[in-house]
Amino acid sequence: MKYIIMLAIVVGLALADFITGLIKAAIKRDISSQKMRVGGLHKIMEILVMATACGLEIGIAELGKYYQAPQLAEIAGAFAAGAVFAYIVAMEIISILENYAEANPEAKWAAGIIKKLRVFQSKEGDENGKDV
Repeated sequence: MKYIIMLAIVVGLALADFITGLIKAAIKRDISSQKMRVGGLHKIMEILVMATACGLEIGIAELGKYYQAPQLAEIAGAFAAGAVFAYIVAMEIISILENYAEANPEAKWAAGIIKKLRVFQSKEGDENGKDV
């Protein structure tokens, strides 16, 4: 059941991001079928990545039973799926906030949150020797 919930949350956030992006494009009069197609394909890939992580968790748990290490396998599987889930959720929420802030310039609170997240992202990129 937890996998269905995780997938439902990811699908819901992907849809919300897609719709807020569409609304932003309509407000800015910048609707592009190519951008929508690429964005839609990215959302499908996110859902596939989440489904793969859920499958990995199930597989690792079953493998742990085979090797008489079920607790260790459950922890490893839960960590893998949980990390992917947390990353996708954070990424989607940030993208939804960006769409909202760009569509509504009066939403200064959203712009402030995004600015802080970008500073954190830049610092993270600098530590890894990459430009963000």
